[in-house]
Amino acid sequence: MAAPRSFLLSAGGLTLEVLTAGASVRRLVVDDGDGPVDVVLGHADPATYATGGGYLGATVGRFTNRLAGGRFTLDGHEYRVPANDGANALHGGPEGWDARDWEVLEESPTRVVLGLTSPDGDQGLPGEVVARASYEVSADTVTLRHHATTDAPTLLGMTNHAYVDLDGGGGAAGHTLEVAASAYTPVGPDLLPTGELAPVAGTPFDLRSPRLLADVLATEDEQLARGGGLDHNLVLDGRGLRRAARLVGAGGRWLELSTDRPGLQVYTGAHFDGTVTGLDGRPLDRYAGVALEAQGFPDAPHHPGFPSAVLRPGEEFTATTVWRLGRD
Repeated sequence: MAAPRSFLLSAGGLTLEVLTAGASVRRLVVDDGDGPVDVVLGHADPATYATGGGYLGATVGRFTNRLAGGRFTLDGHEYRVPANDGANALHGGPEGWDARDWEVLEESPTRVVLGLTSPDGDQGLPGEVVARASYEVSADTVTLRHHATTDAPTLLGMTNHAYVDLDGGGGAAGHTLEVAASAYTPVGPDLLPTGELAPVAGTPFDLRSPRLLADVLATEDEQLARGGGLDHNLVLDGRGLRRAARLVGAGGRWLELSTDRPGLQVYTGAHFDGTVTGLDGRPLDRYAGVALEAQGFPDAPHHPGFPSAVLRPGEEFTATTVWRLGRD
């Protein structure tokens, strides 16, 4: 497979590198006075994104997060997605959109639009889906837009899976995180949601005020033990495009995430075990970064109380996520 194409988008003090492999973010370099610092995790070798990217910075789909048993029923028909997370399907199956080479539709110094056509039956999912992922930078923001249409009823969810480390190598534990979410979706031992919408009050998931992630991760809690740390969907307050999260590094650099999606998966990277080499040539260890995945709810087809993930002909899936960066 040919090496992925790379695009460098720059504005003000930001430089964003986007690859066609997985429509992935490989670098987000911030220059805010102390020299350039890369604040997302990336693979040292760009070719890795096409062969085993592990979702680093990727656009994931068709369906984000976990699907119980890789099965769902839609309009009376059962469909099966190949399992790639134990008995369950994760992020669209073993050959999800993170593993595809996306087509370049538009490019400029500050914006790139990538496209993908997912055929009927792709990873067991019905309907031909035409998807787009766009990235645009300005002086202090990165705007991500996802769009999709289908010619038959199907499941659809897209998100970006970047891992953030605002200190450029210090790991996630030294960050503080605030999330505007009054509820979360608890998980069972297999990390599938139970279907409950539980209040965050009195739990490690109460991030309505900033909390040091090291303190959260040190809490004795069955839910944290199941995820090896945070690997949970938080139910965001409000609707429309609104500020959902604020992450602050030990050095005072911050990232504010705004989204119009109903959920935010916060994942502190428990799986990193030193086998992945980062951009600086060092291995990525546990809690090397934190992923903030704006999304629909996991396993939505099996929980009628969750927001629907069904997309039908004539409808458009649209999602906007904005990263705004600064320093205190």
